[in-house]
Amino acid sequence: MDALTLDQIQIFLTVVDEGSFTVAAKRLNRARSAVTYGIQKLEAQIGLPLFDRSAYRPTLTDAGRILLVRARRIAQEADTFKESAESLASGLEGEVSIVVNSMFPMPMLLTALKVFAQQFPTVPPRICVRNLGVPAQMVLDGTSMIGLFPAIYTDGAMKSFPVFTMELVPVVSSEHPLAAVEGPINTHALQQHVQLVLTDGSVPDSNPDLGVLSARNWRLADLGVKHAMLLAGLGWGTMPLHMVEDDIAHGRLKVVWPEDFEPPLRFVMSCAYLMEPRLGPAAQWLLRHLLETRSVS
Repeated sequence: MDALTLDQIQIFLTVVDEGSFTVAAKRLNRARSAVTYGIQKLEAQIGLPLFDRSAYRPTLTDAGRILLVRARRIAQEADTFKESAESLASGLEGEVSIVVNSMFPMPMLLTALKVFAQQFPTVPPRICVRNLGVPAQMVLDGTSMIGLFPAIYTDGAMKSFPVFTMELVPVVSSEHPLAAVEGPINTHALQQHVQLVLTDGSVPDSNPDLGVLSARNWRLADLGVKHAMLLAGLGWGTMPLHMVEDDIAHGRLKVVWPEDFEPPLRFVMSCAYLMEPRLGPAAQWLLRHLLETRSVS
């Protein structure tokens, strides 16, 4: 087994695909005897017959059918290894790491990644989703090459450009008591109800109570959980409009306006990266694509 080679795997797969030792030999541009010997040597090494040769055409044995799955996987991995090596040799990155703020509109990123995959099939993106100022920190410390997060978190050490203007809306479940209030809601009324607040304890936050109006608040580290809790009527809180538009349209959530908020609540999402070390061609292409397709008002 130590002497097992990719050539033997290829001979095995070709015989299976062609259903004939003779046709496989023609496809591989080899003598039939060489193909037969290659299969015999492989069978001797593994101690199992791969083909039943009693019929006119060779057919896979039970062991052959099981090992065929592994053989195809080995061949695919070998092809991927070769493609990746060629990409690295040409200067392409081994991967492109992207950190995304949880409020960023994912359809915009997914559209970009579809085109990216066509342009750079050997460069896998590594996506990480984090809250608040964590993405900016991950770009600064070099954990991620590219960051998509609110412009308020950009740092002088970064280069950035705006890609999306986001609107936040305060919402509650249509079954929540605040949903019955018309017009701006005063602070005293809000303090009678739980405010759901997105937070992240993984990095220090210089102003953890920004936007917190109610003394009764539940801190959450996941935007999806916050969304679910709002729908369940467990409190009120702000959400990106693009994430709750459907809920508002179908009456599951209602927009409410605290009197201390001045609608609309808008802020810009930026794409940020460090100037050094210099990004590779795949990451630079993604930056240009996001710049060309941005939606900023």
